[in-house]
Amino acid sequence: MARRSNRRKALRKFRSWLFAIAALATPASASEADRPAPKKTGQWTIQAGDFANNRYSALDQINSGNIGQLRPVWSFSTGVLRGHEGGPLVIGDVMYLVTPFPNIVYALDLNNEGRILWKYEPKQDANVVPVMCCDTVNRGLAFADGKIFLNQADAKLVALDARTGKAIWSAVNGDPAKGETATATVLPVKDKVIVGLSGGEFGIRCHMSAYDMNSGALVWRAYAAGPDESMLVDPKQTTQLGKAIGPDSSLKSWQGDQWKLGGGCAWGWTSYDPDADLIYYGTGNPSTWNPSQRPGDNKWSMSIFARNPDTGMAKWVYQMTPHDEWDYDGVNEMQLVDQAFDGKPRKLLVHFDRNGFAYTLDRMTGELLLAEKYDPTVNWATKIEMDKASPNYGRPQLVKQYSTEANGEDVVTKGICPASLGSKDEQPSAFSPRTGLFYVPTNHLCMDYEPFRVHYEPGLPYVGATLSLYPPPGEKNTGAFIAWDAAKGRIVWSDPEQFSVWSGALATAGDVVFYGTLEGYLKAVDARTGQLLYKFKTPSGIVGNVMTYAHKGRQYVAVLSGVGGWAGIGLAAGLTDPHDGAGAVGGYAALSKYTALGGVLTVFALPD
Repeated sequence: MARRSNRRKALRKFRSWLFAIAALATPASASEADRPAPKKTGQWTIQAGDFANNRYSALDQINSGNIGQLRPVWSFSTGVLRGHEGGPLVIGDVMYLVTPFPNIVYALDLNNEGRILWKYEPKQDANVVPVMCCDTVNRGLAFADGKIFLNQADAKLVALDARTGKAIWSAVNGDPAKGETATATVLPVKDKVIVGLSGGEFGIRCHMSAYDMNSGALVWRAYAAGPDESMLVDPKQTTQLGKAIGPDSSLKSWQGDQWKLGGGCAWGWTSYDPDADLIYYGTGNPSTWNPSQRPGDNKWSMSIFARNPDTGMAKWVYQMTPHDEWDYDGVNEMQLVDQAFDGKPRKLLVHFDRNGFAYTLDRMTGELLLAEKYDPTVNWATKIEMDKASPNYGRPQLVKQYSTEANGEDVVTKGICPASLGSKDEQPSAFSPRTGLFYVPTNHLCMDYEPFRVHYEPGLPYVGATLSLYPPPGEKNTGAFIAWDAAKGRIVWSDPEQFSVWSGALATAGDVVFYGTLEGYLKAVDARTGQLLYKFKTPSGIVGNVMTYAHKGRQYVAVLSGVGGWAGIGLAAGLTDPHDGAGAVGGYAALSKYTALGGVLTVFALPD
């Protein structure tokens, strides 16, 4: 009876987290969409800056020599007090940004310090909010072909006229009644818009989809689990680590019909290589969080996919965390770089996974070249097997002590590192071709994890675990901002932070790297040494992504502040139970002493 009571109590806690959220409740040409180029134009047309997801700008007016003179020059209140993930776009003389739910879109006049040119306020049923995991965030807009693309919380994709804000078309990409929602940005590729889905905590079967950019018609849809034809995989041609995946690769890895509740949501970032003509993205956790209820590898959750953007067919796939036991979603950005590896030029894909390993792959073939821990406290696995002759090639080598399944249901497995938030979550990294380094916002947390049996009901949480989060033993800091060498698999420098770094990074040709902190600081560090060069306290904690643009010959840096997201869910939703927010409320309990709710855009520049 005690165990059953504990399970009911944990389920109530997760539901209370979700339902508490409900209570709070001159454009460029179409050709520029083919290759977003902030490096050349000073514009910022998609969230990552360019298709490679590297968040790098060639602007260098602001540099390591003058960054100390940086000042805020104007600001804008969004009117929404929730987690502001994502960042603004700049096309011509106009800046575009979107708020958390209710997803208000603003077009701001850069010639007049942010005067509102138009405002689009979608009509959404507020009942979508209780089924949004981890705050009511939206990770930003995208631009192409004279259109602004909005991925609403209720999983409706909307195309707006960039000049007027009028809706051109909309498409329903999911059903909130089942727990299908949207938090991610989209990626415009050629004449299509690529869009994923959220809802793995509600037992939905997730997919990545492509819509026609001009009409909004569905072009293709690829599920993360199920029959081959529905996943758009070819058992003879689609490979994992150089070998054909074979027929029914997913069905064979689930027990019975559990794949129908399989999760595997693509709620993170998508990148595109125009030369290879492939898109790259990751899939999230399998449902439920209780691994004993879903025996098998649970393919293809926790995986990297390379797909043709026109047909959706998968060229290769690689599963990083088979049979996930810790909620280590694989959705973090795939960064594309052309860089030497072992003395040879390679077309690389670099990925910092939630599971604490940084992966370097050949993005043309899916060959795994390197996998190393980018946080030294990672303990759930000793390594990723790199011996190509081994039957375990590419698989993590688990430590039984930290296996939540091996220890059993209703048993607390203690001291697992990283926590379910991962060594890094969706907050995107940056890459500088000047230094050859990746700049990574990281979490530094461990957890206790108790899985319990859970029953599926459509539209209700399908989690099956209770978590507690805390810093690694003997340490106080829960975050760091690091520079990583992806060819050697090592940390070059590391700047510790009191709290997890939950903002996106930005690297520039001025040899400056920017990021934000949960306390609300915009920070700038030297790209080569990590030395702090500048900081400014914004009105609220930063979980948004820093960007830069040029207007009338002057370089600007902009960031949204507004604490929230998974790390800030306690503040954002007014939660106090330390187990709420899947343990994040307790893990970040001290944050309320350093910042408060907000929703503000702050724009910086050097003095005239």
